Amino acid sequence: MSGLAAADTPDVADASAPGIMPADNPSSSPGCPPATLTGHIVRPDDASYTDARLGWDQLFSHYPLAIVFAQETQDVVNALTWARQHDIALRVRSGRHALEGWSNIDNGLVIDVSQLKSVQIDPDAHTATVGAGLTQLEAVTTLAKQNFAVTTGSEGSVSLCGATLGGGLGPLNRWLGMACDSLLAAEVVVASGHDCAEVINADSQHNSDLLWALRGAGNGNFGIVTQLTYKVHPLEHLAYVQATWDELGDLYGVFDAWQRTVPSADSRLGSELEIRKSQILLSAWLADGTAAQATEMLAPILSAGTPDVTVRVGNWGDFFAAAQAPLDQEPANWKFFSQFVKATFPKEAIDIIGDFMRNAPTEESNYFVDAFGGAIGREPPGGTAFAHRDALFYGEIGAAWGTRSTQPGVGDPLTAQAQAWTAEFSQALRPYVDGAYVNVPNVGMQGWATAYWGSPHFERLRGIKAKYDPHNVFQYEQSIPPASH
Repeated sequence: MSGLAAADTPDVADASAPGIMPADNPSSSPGCPPATLTGHIVRPDDASYTDARLGWDQLFSHYPLAIVFAQETQDVVNALTWARQHDIALRVRSGRHALEGWSNIDNGLVIDVSQLKSVQIDPDAHTATVGAGLTQLEAVTTLAKQNFAVTTGSEGSVSLCGATLGGGLGPLNRWLGMACDSLLAAEVVVASGHDCAEVINADSQHNSDLLWALRGAGNGNFGIVTQLTYKVHPLEHLAYVQATWDELGDLYGVFDAWQRTVPSADSRLGSELEIRKSQILLSAWLADGTAAQATEMLAPILSAGTPDVTVRVGNWGDFFAAAQAPLDQEPANWKFFSQFVKATFPKEAIDIIGDFMRNAPTEESNYFVDAFGGAIGREPPGGTAFAHRDALFYGEIGAAWGTRSTQPGVGDPLTAQAQAWTAEFSQALRPYVDGAYVNVPNVGMQGWATAYWGSPHFERLRGIKAKYDPHNVFQYEQSIPPASH
């Protein structure tokens, strides 16, 4: 399936009602009845089009033919069927954090599930079933009110679904495993027949191969996930430690102590280290822990230099919400490079980090690491497509620049410098890293499929793709191709 020029597609401006677009000239081949788009539909001539099309990362700017904000699963079925019947390329979107802009497309249909926000928590079974539109902030705070938790990343506006389907790492991963490890079931809209769509369920008893694939390779590859069921874990309180070091003079001592301490510590302890242009920030979370226990575990790190340290004990939802920055205060443009690290960084690698960070394009640019170990080493029943369980930690280079506007990415003088800095930084660390994270894709990377999933997993994923999406309806720049028949 390929995208067609706007002139070759149905005239979306002639919709007969605000929320409906006609299905002109549907495919004449046998298949489903002609589909009609339903839900909340935004078209190029609508006042809300600019807001509807823009993503979190304004480095990328696309102009879709239309955006369907699904209000229920049937809207997704209708949109997928309609796109297939008109041979129109499509992309799937939820939290708008696709870091190479791949959840949007020019002259195609964006199927947006961000308004599917249902939540059903079963406290006795320790399960939660949620709509695919729930953000990480909404998920964390809703669960925390009932003293439950799942692994999420630390950015509140990211889709919980999107994070989970690529693996899902963050503050609680050493305690609870990856987010995908807690995924028990999913409702998925898949392409079926010649030009149809249908709803199927993937769990340990039904379409278990698809559940395996969704646990780490599910973003936009096999179908459109509309609902997810998680195993949730009791969490009444945690100890939250923050430490900051001014400038980078203590970088080697802090980083080396961190990489030798946290990945092998008590699995209840999660930790992230962020190195900026003129500051080092440590964050750590001890599930069901006390302040004294947390500071004792972190003592080797906190003894490096003279950090400013705060320790608090409280509800995870409160801490998570308080850590979120308003969108309008965040830089507009971001460029990332993801890496996994399987052996401790020697001094040469840490020096590279220091050298590049001192020359970072902006103060908001960073080098970020998240500790692995603990529960990440244990796969859930049925396994997952996530392939980096033996990593010591996850590393991420991030350049951030520019101010938000309605004309993203237009002539920003820092763009070329920031992109070059990211590319040179990642290349300098190449001897010390192994693999990449599909949720933070490395565009233009040779061997990206192996870097994300490893060769055996990738071949299995291609087979599952051939089974559930043989016509390759769900495709983008680094999507999984179906295995050849």
